[in-house]
Amino acid sequence: MDYQLDDKDRSILEILQENGDYTTRQIAKKTLLPITTVHNRIQKLKSEKIIRKFTIEVNPEATDKAFLVYILVSINLEKIKELKKTQHDIVKELKGFYFTERADVVAGGTDIVMVVRVKDVKEFDQVLLGKIQMINGVKETKSLIAIHEQI
Repeated sequence: MDYQLDDKDRSILEILQENGDYTTRQIAKKTLLPITTVHNRIQKLKSEKIIRKFTIEVNPEATDKAFLVYILVSINLEKIKELKKTQHDIVKELKGFYFTERADVVAGGTDIVMVVRVKDVKEFDQVLLGKIQMINGVKETKSLIAIHEQI
């Protein structure tokens, strides 16, 4: 990536991260930049893949996904080599599930960290035992249930 961010870009990005639905007019007003400058910079940030996507944050309780769990996934490396798979292939598989909010390959005592959202313990039981632990190459999992989510 050759594009160098300046203070104007950083200011636009900061506003968009907090208020992704702001119009270019609203951003221009907050940054004291001309609307056309804001528009052109946002287009440039998108074309340079600095802005990857615009998204929303949904209230999990309103969508029956208030049960938040971090899952530490350990991989059976011999098994995935035998299957000609990689940890990245396992992550792609995990990200394909409706309940996966995030899955990342990490270094340290575990191989993959997942963020899972489901309705309740009963659904989590089905997801963990019936989906995640059934993936060929998953050796073991450890679940960390969030008891308080800081918003």
